[in-house]
Amino acid sequence: MTGNTPAAPTGPSRTERVRLAVYQGFARTGRAPGVPELAALTGLAPDEARQELRALHESHDVVLDPRDHDRVVMAHPFASVPLGFSVMGARTLWWGGCAWDSFALPHLLRDEPDVLVATRCPACDTPHAWVVGRDAPPDGGQVAHFLTPMDRVWDDVVHTCGNQRLFCSTDCVESWLRQTGLRRGHVMDLGTLWRLAGDWYTGRLDPGYTRRDPASASAYFAGVGLRGSFWGLPD
Repeated sequence: MTGNTPAAPTGPSRTERVRLAVYQGFARTGRAPGVPELAALTGLAPDEARQELRALHESHDVVLDPRDHDRVVMAHPFASVPLGFSVMGARTLWWGGCAWDSFALPHLLRDEPDVLVATRCPACDTPHAWVVGRDAPPDGGQVAHFLTPMDRVWDDVVHTCGNQRLFCSTDCVESWLRQTGLRRGHVMDLGTLWRLAGDWYTGRLDPGYTRRDPASASAYFAGVGLRGSFWGLPD
C-alpha cells in the first residue's frame, strides 16, 4: 500500500531559537544570556549563535553593543544596562529600558501580576516608585516625556530609550528642557503610558512572534489615545 508520507514537523528556525533564548533568559533571570549560554540553550555552535544575534540586531529584535557584538544591550522591553529605571518582581530584578518598557513588564510576564517600578525625576532628582499591574494604571500626577519621534526611534535606539523618562510634572519637564537645551517631545500622563505599554509587547516571549509593521503600530497608537505627527498620526 502506498500513500503520502506526512512531512516531518519543523521547529523554530535558528534565528527564532536564539531570539527565544534571549527573551526567555531576560524574563527568567533579569539578564541577557551570553554567547556560550545561547549556544548551550539552542544547540548551536558559538559562531552560529553569534551570526543569529547579528541577524536579530539587523531586524531590530535585539540591540547589540556596538563595541562588543556578543553583548545584548536591549531586547525590548528588557535592558542589560541602567537607563533610569529598575523593575522589581517577586523574585527578579530587571533594568527597565525606559518608562514605556518598565510599565510593559507586568503585562508581558505572566507570573508577575504587578511589579515595583522605581526611578528619579531627571529634572529635580526626586525619587518615584509605582506598583504597576495589569488591571489599572497606578495613581499619580507624574508625567512621561518622550523625546524622540517614532519615525526616528531606531536612529539611536539606546538614546531614544534613555530619553523616555518620568518626571514629577510638566513643570519639571520644562525645567529639564531648559537645562539640556533639548526640544519638547511628547508628554503623557500615567494612564496613557500604562495603556501604551499594555499590549505593545504581547507575544514577544512566544514562538513565532513578529514585530508590528508601521500601519499596525500607528493603529495601536491611535487606539490608546495618542495623536499627532510625533506618533505618525493626524492631529
